[in-house]
Amino acid sequence: MFAQHTMLFNSFPFLLFFLTVTVAFYAVNHTWRWLLLLIASCYFYAYLIPGYLLVLFLIIGIDFAASILIEKNKGHKRRFYLGLSIVSNLAVLFIFKYHNFFVENLRLISANISLNPVIFKTWKWALPIGLSFHTFQAMSYTIEVYRGNQKAERHLGIYALYVMFYPQLVAGPIERPQNLIHQFYEKHPVKFQGIVAGLKLMLWGYFMKVVVADRLGIYVDYIFRDVAFHSRLALITAVFFYSFQIYCDFAGYSLIAIGSAKAMGFTLSTNFNRPYLALSLRDFWQRWNITLSRWFRDYLYYPLGGSRVAPSKYIFNVTVVFILSGLWHGANWTFIAWGLLHGIYILVGHLRRSRFPKFIFNPVVEITFTFLLASFAWIFFRSQNLQEAFMVIKRIFSPNTPHIIDGEFEQRSVLVYSLAGIMTVMITDVMAEFFPRKQTILHNRRGWVRLAAPVGLILIIILFGVFDGGQFIYFQF
Repeated sequence: MFAQHTMLFNSFPFLLFFLTVTVAFYAVNHTWRWLLLLIASCYFYAYLIPGYLLVLFLIIGIDFAASILIEKNKGHKRRFYLGLSIVSNLAVLFIFKYHNFFVENLRLISANISLNPVIFKTWKWALPIGLSFHTFQAMSYTIEVYRGNQKAERHLGIYALYVMFYPQLVAGPIERPQNLIHQFYEKHPVKFQGIVAGLKLMLWGYFMKVVVADRLGIYVDYIFRDVAFHSRLALITAVFFYSFQIYCDFAGYSLIAIGSAKAMGFTLSTNFNRPYLALSLRDFWQRWNITLSRWFRDYLYYPLGGSRVAPSKYIFNVTVVFILSGLWHGANWTFIAWGLLHGIYILVGHLRRSRFPKFIFNPVVEITFTFLLASFAWIFFRSQNLQEAFMVIKRIFSPNTPHIIDGEFEQRSVLVYSLAGIMTVMITDVMAEFFPRKQTILHNRRGWVRLAAPVGLILIIILFGVFDGGQFIYFQF
């Protein structure tokens, strides 16, 4: 029902698009670069569904006008225009993403309490790709203008480019206006080192996506296709694999986005910081989808009072933030359950720190325990519905579930390559986390290593990558 269409980062059309836009960017005069990027971004977004550009243009126009009116007025008028902007953005988000979920649940409630059936109808249209990301980025702009942290942009084209900048349009990072808008005015001369650095980030992102994430997805999809008929070992392996699939998928996308922007001289925010080396779930959320976590922290959690409130209010604040964070990801009770579970994790962790401030386990134990908690929560995120999620949990912990079933999955090479990919990613993360001064393969002082490593990585991607047009998981959000 919610078909997704765009120019996928892991496709030849995108590589051709990226190369063409980057070369053209440096070829044209600085005065017209914003227009080139805006046209390219429109083409990128409208690759298969051009009609959804109208939705983006509508929101861009409303927010552009609202920000100017916010800056010009005082008192309740400023709040009115801010409210108008936020309501407009949330209305679009609700209509396309949550309307059917709301109607279906109203129907279920009315049927269960013997009321007349709800007359609202569900709509059969595709969800605009990355809607939650660019909606939140647009809202951050008007909020920052209201708070006085950003001047209202008078150049409609530049503001439109801020919302639509193609590298981070569909899945972030969610940029603040003060971090990005000024970069569209700056001159970006050709810098060989910057281009190379950007290409290296993209290369590692492609490795994480097509070599690791998409191969893990083969096994995960196989098991989750019918969880009621698989062994305990198969289900545990699938949950373990999915933890790394979604990490490598989303972090890989982020690196491609950051790298493609960097190749043109633009700096986007870091969105992942080795989350599976976190010492707690609180630490995990400071490392995972960082720009979204900061969005909820600055625009919802802090305005609600944060942690400097009564215990009951703190519990309320955390619960609301994480439930809404789950709902942001999708119109399904599984996402709400995932968010609520993470909220419970945070609250229990807060209780532990307040009651036993000096009690800590060995860091390896803390990292492992945090990873296991996050992986357990991913069961809800991956499942199609709550029934499937609870079936997975039941079969993992039930003594009646067979430990292993002969011939359950015969593509042994997929398992071997998957484990090799996970080990490569984790070794790289461990080296960067605990030995930051050590030279890596892609960043080495030896010239021959700097040349050979990217070539070798390209060969690995070509030989072991999965090129089945697999979409990035977070594109659906």
